[in-house]
Amino acid sequence: MRKYLSLLILLFPAIVNAQVYTLEECINMALKNNYEIRNSQLDFEMADQTKKELFTRYFPTVSASGMTFKANEYMIDEKIDLTKVNQILTGMGMDPAALGIPASLPLQMINNGTIGFVSATQPVFAGGQIINGNKLAKVGKEVSELKIRLTQNEVISKTEEYYWQIVALKEKVKTLDVVASQLAELDKTVNASVNAGVRMRNDLLRIELQQQKIESNRIKVENGIKVYKLMLCNITGADSKSFDINLPEFPEIIPPVSKYINAEDGLNIRNENMLLDKSVSAASLQHKMAVGKNMPTIAAGAGYMYHNMLDKNVDFGMVFATVSVPISGWWSGSHEIKRSRLGEIKAMNEKQNMRQMMTVEIESKWNQLQEAYLQIGIARKSVESATENLRISKDYFEAGTVSLTDLLEAQTLLQQSRDQYTDARTSYNLSMTAYLQATGRYQESGKP
Repeated sequence: MRKYLSLLILLFPAIVNAQVYTLEECINMALKNNYEIRNSQLDFEMADQTKKELFTRYFPTVSASGMTFKANEYMIDEKIDLTKVNQILTGMGMDPAALGIPASLPLQMINNGTIGFVSATQPVFAGGQIINGNKLAKVGKEVSELKIRLTQNEVISKTEEYYWQIVALKEKVKTLDVVASQLAELDKTVNASVNAGVRMRNDLLRIELQQQKIESNRIKVENGIKVYKLMLCNITGADSKSFDINLPEFPEIIPPVSKYINAEDGLNIRNENMLLDKSVSAASLQHKMAVGKNMPTIAAGAGYMYHNMLDKNVDFGMVFATVSVPISGWWSGSHEIKRSRLGEIKAMNEKQNMRQMMTVEIESKWNQLQEAYLQIGIARKSVESATENLRISKDYFEAGTVSLTDLLEAQTLLQQSRDQYTDARTSYNLSMTAYLQATGRYQESGKP
């Protein structure tokens, strides 16, 4: 008694500090802490900023510039030729030299000054590039949102898979405990028979070998639990040192027909199908933008200018219009338009192909769900048969009409059938999640 009490005292801190989580809590933690989801949310925010950035293209472009300068030479340094003026004066009987009129007059102007300019330009027509660019940015934001949902579904699927694998392995530990208990009782019975001289000692060795096999299987199962716990901690962000799951009973197995949906209806509400629609829309908008790049662009604007280069302040306003025609760009632009059109056709073809593949996937998931449901019924009957077989074998063994080997084989069959039943229920839960996700109804099913 004192030995067990000491063991409990040693284990008490670990028991107190253990963090036990339900499946719903694990999923919520994964959705909150998983790095893949965080990155997909960052992609969404980046797409939102891109959309806001392109929206500003609707507004006028305002620019301002200014400059002040001091030159080491005059910007205007010329000589005014006065030869003809002197000739005219000479013809009139006047002496230019006496009048102090030189042959040429130097002219030097502007070696410093200040210039400032402000303008606002409003695009009037840009071949639809601004409108289609904003539509494309909106599609990009919607695509990012759909990718968040896809990432969330993938993370949820992995979380459920790891969780139910742990549940299944813990169920197998329970089965090993039952078998170990049965072997312990059998060992006492056979040991008494050996001491009484009724049975051979090698029967005890057979039981010992079976017990060693059970312990070996227990080590493998417990290591599997540790691995899946680490994987679940990694995806949820939980502390692996104190992590454990709340081991529930397997949920009630409901017939899969209650969750059936027509493949076409399920396809239309899948995130992947919506993503394909966005891909076609994006390709179409890219084609329109390629056409717009090769069309004239028209803009109107107004400006204000100020300068002081002759020691005099001068300012004035102006209005203007610009027309830009990409004449040389038409040569390469025609090929860009054709390429973008081919990209649009390719996106349509990929959509049709992927829709067909997703339809096949939905049908396949439905078949797998039905098969998993039927396997549960078969496994349940196997457990019932193996239990009854073990009971009869035990009675016959005690009566001396069945060998120890037959009894041990009956115990092995029961263990195998219980493990198969556990695997079948685990497979059904995972198959249900896979089918609901394949038909785009995971959230509607009452799942987190």
